[in-house]
Amino acid sequence: MSELPQFTVQQLALRNGQDREEVWVAYKSLIYDVSKSKLWRDGKHYEHWAGQDLTEELADAPHNENVFDKFKAIGRLI
Repeated sequence: MSELPQFTVQQLALRNGQDREEVWVAYKSLIYDVSKSKLWRDGKHYEHWAGQDLTEELADAPHNENVFDKFKAIGRLI
């Protein structure tokens, strides 16, 4: 995974489903492309917004970190 491109928090924030078509979220320093998920349409999933690091928010979710297994890691958050 070290060969993945690196992105800043500011670059991640631009992939929020509002400013660009890409819908990305970060979890434990990995950035996932969730653009194809119907659950992330328009960059929002329940009370969570795309373009953010969701590591701390996962504790309140009704699922565990395995939810990210179905998405491709496309970068690392620096």
